[in-house]
Amino acid sequence: MDYKNSKAPHNTVTRDMNELSQKVGNVYETVAIISKRANQISQELKKELDAKLQDFNVPQENIDEVFENKEQIEISRQYEVLPKPSLLATEEFLEDELTIRNTSKDKALEE
Repeated sequence: MDYKNSKAPHNTVTRDMNELSQKVGNVYETVAIISKRANQISQELKKELDAKLQDFNVPQENIDEVFENKEQIEISRQYEVLPKPSLLATEEFLEDELTIRNTSKDKALEE
């Protein structure tokens, strides 16, 4: 997903939990779903950022020397201004872009 073009707000937004939990029927499950997706988004963004910054990684023998690379700083700033993963996950949840599976309920139905 292209997180740079997301409609998610950049600031924290107060939400009505009763309205949010209507899709699932349980507030705690709703929070768990959003938090799991936020963790996934966070990991994806970290991998993406690490891959981009890997190009600038130069092995150094002397730790005292610090090189500032303007391109590297610019890439880091681009990721800093993105909405937080929890806001991105909430927006995906509200727009029905998530596929939700509850394996514990599926196992109970099979037994």
